Amino acid sequence: MRLTNALNGQHFGNLAKVHGIVTYKISPFEQRAFAGAISQGVPNIFRRIRSNIFTVAPPFIIGYLIYNLVEAEHHHLSRKNPAEFANDE
Repeated sequence: MRLTNALNGQHFGNLAKVHGIVTYKISPFEQRAFAGAISQGVPNIFRRIRSNIFTVAPPFIIGYLIYNLVEAEHHHLSRKNPAEFANDE
């Protein structure tokens, strides 16, 4: 079976006929994509950050402190002890 027989010459967007459902569309050129982005979006960002900061921040702070401690310990352990090489000539 070829694909053109299944489609009967129709395009992909017109494959089914839907009855009893009314749809309204607005042209993409008439839409305002960034309507309210500054007046509503920026305060919404601050509200979301304020509501989630105590959930997200403690694990990141604890993770940073553990990482910093481990890196400092690794640096300390990877250094040579100068006292072991004091008698080398």
